[in-house]
This record gives sequence, C-alpha cells and structure tokens, in this order.
Amino acid sequence: MKLYSSHGDGTFRREDFKQIGSNVIIERGAMVFHPENISLGNNIYVGHYAILKAYYRNEMVIEDNCWIGQFCFFHSAGGIHIEQNVGIGPGVMILTSRHSEQGRGIPILFSEIEEAPVRICRNSDIGVGSIILPGVVIGEGTQVGAGAVVSRSTEPYSVVAGVPARLIRMR
Repeated sequence: MKLYSSHGDGTFRREDFKQIGSNVIIERGAMVFHPENISLGNNIYVGHYAILKAYYRNEMVIEDNCWIGQFCFFHSAGGIHIEQNVGIGPGVMILTSRHSEQGRGIPILFSEIEEAPVRICRNSDIGVGSIILPGVVIGEGTQVGAGAVVSRSTEPYSVVAGVPARLIRMR
C-alpha cells in the first residue's frame, strides 16, 4: 500500500508567494499550498474557502484584475495560467492532472498521472460550479455557463454550456 504524507497545512504568508501584487484579497478560510509556485497580479480577489493547490513543479499564474469565487478548487500539477480580467464563479474546479488508464491489472488509483496545463484567456467568465479539465484553453472573451464540464478548448468569444460543454453561440 502506498504511503502518503501531507504537503502542508494550507497556511501561508504574503512573502511565501513567488510573486504577489498590490490589492490582493484572500478571504478567511482560503487555503494555499506551495505558494512558492504561485504568482498573483494586482487587484485579485480569492473568496472564502477557496483552495489554490499549486504543486512542487509547474506554476499557477493569476494575472491582474481577477475574481475567484468562494469554494473554488484549483489544482495546478500541470500548470494553470489565468490571464487578466477573468471572473471565476463560486465552486469552480480547475484540474490539470488525471490518472491514465493502464488496463484492468492496475487499479486506477495507482496508475500513472498525466498532466496537462489549463489556460483561461483574458476577459473570460467561468460560471458557478463549472469544471475545467486538463489541457483546456478557454479562448479570449469566452463565457462558460454554470455547471458546465469543459473537456475541450473553446474558440475566442464563444458561449459554452452543458455536460460536456458545447458551443451555444458566439458573442
């Protein structure tokens, strides 16, 4: 049986971040792991109980003027880059890794991890409770509907919704 150890308790100090801009608000109850691999721009809001789970390699970059809602979960094993002026609703999950499928002889839990970065381009809006899966690029100015599961990259200025997310219209 594989043994696990904690990667920290989620506490952090401003000086622990790789970079942190001015007017950054991280609400009470938010947790940050591996802040040394997180860069935050100016005018960033991180809501109550959000989890920014950076990884010992790759980076999480959140550019200027971003709003991250309460109870979000960002796991950046494969890297996350959120460009400027992005709104991310409460309860959004951004995942950058998954277990590979190695056949029935290996339990999924013990299979190899595949990593792929996620990029959310500027001026986009991610609806409440959406899930962004590994390797996805959300195109500039895209609106993702509430509860969508985005498994493929989107074109700039598109509106996508559903499970899996599909193009509804262009903006």
